[in-house]
Amino acid sequence: MKKIPHVYALLFMVIIFATVLTYLVPSGVYERIEDPETGRTVVDPESFHYVEADPVGVFDTLQAVQLGIVDAANIVAFIFIVGGAFGIIRGTGAIDAGLGLAVDRMEGRERLLFPALIILFSIGGATFGLAEETIPFIPIAVLLCRRLGYDAMVGFALVSIGARLGFSAGMLNPFTIGVAQGIAELPLFSGIAYRTIWYVVLLIVTIWYINRYAQTIKRDPEKSIVRDIELASSDNADESNIPDYVSKHTWVLLAVVVGFVAMIYGVFELEWYINEIAAIFLAIGIVAGLIGGLGINGTASNFVEGARELTFGALVVGVARGILVVLEQGMIVDTIIHVAGTGLQTLPTVLAANGMFLFQLILNVLIPSGSGQAATTMPIMAPIADIADISRQTAVLAFHYGDGFTNIITPTGGTLMASLAIANIPYERYARWVLPLLGIWIVVGMTAITIATLIDYGPF
Repeated sequence: MKKIPHVYALLFMVIIFATVLTYLVPSGVYERIEDPETGRTVVDPESFHYVEADPVGVFDTLQAVQLGIVDAANIVAFIFIVGGAFGIIRGTGAIDAGLGLAVDRMEGRERLLFPALIILFSIGGATFGLAEETIPFIPIAVLLCRRLGYDAMVGFALVSIGARLGFSAGMLNPFTIGVAQGIAELPLFSGIAYRTIWYVVLLIVTIWYINRYAQTIKRDPEKSIVRDIELASSDNADESNIPDYVSKHTWVLLAVVVGFVAMIYGVFELEWYINEIAAIFLAIGIVAGLIGGLGINGTASNFVEGARELTFGALVVGVARGILVVLEQGMIVDTIIHVAGTGLQTLPTVLAANGMFLFQLILNVLIPSGSGQAATTMPIMAPIADIADISRQTAVLAFHYGDGFTNIITPTGGTLMASLAIANIPYERYARWVLPLLGIWIVVGMTAITIATLIDYGPF
């Protein structure tokens, strides 16, 4: 079997490809204007014009890696701090002892536990747009799944794929549906009943896909796509190495729970983001280390060890961001949007609607921010929908699915790469595992968009 290139090699190849595109694709820009009603920056769809080409040179390509790491510095630092804090908590033995206790209680109940976790995180994604906020839950889910006889991929999927499913289906997602409907001048969160139907469909196929893999490796661990990593992991110690649960572990876990409650409250009520969440985790780690008996030096040593284990994945986030750096320097993103939008106007209605969806799928690799992609493309897609006799609600649905689905695989997405780093799963292995699921999601999405076009999904 031909060896898959190293993830850093793959990403640098994409950076080189992006550089070549800056020589082949004409540079162009849209003017950005402020919406007087919302104050949001949007694209003026009539303002596109070509500008003098500014292709990216060889030295600029090399600099893109450094600039990408700088651009993604907040996510890279977040990974190190969360990893360090988790290293401290692990160092107290509280998580291993607590999971040992949990395994005894949950053995044989995974068929109920796994769907429940997927549904829980998907509801968070569908209503509050949970994404980065789920990262701290991943290591706990990974450890739990390992103790139950599964692998890191299962634990990662329960949290990350679950949240992304909800984010993509987005009945009430304020960052994508909310922004896109505002730009398209649709009533906020209108069309929720139709989106909910397809959320349930996506939920069923996703639970089936994850559970099928989980049961396969439960029967035969050698079929795990990360088997070598599982064998090398210290988390797979046998039962005799799991520490006894003692009173200090209760205090450590209580500190973790209090910290998580504070984090959730801050995210939803105080609009906290990465900096504040990182601060909470640092506080959790310090408190856990001190009450868990590690002392000052032990707390610091475990912090460094936890951060060190995530160095590989943290740097992947920055290298992947270098792709966007090259495309933005070459000023070709707006040109790609303009050419695709013009072509969609000439297609039959159903093909045009699905063309919008497929275009957004690809564009999400270049603009991984949901709200950023809405602000860039919806001012263009809304008038195209009017011309092509497609309802604006269908155009929003096409944008929303297109933006959301490829979030589970695009390497330019900081959240995905950070989550994989936390779980210690190589990107290329994950991509191989998730591609069939992405294919299923795309088929479901195209079916939903086709029906929406035929029934004139509205209100308009």
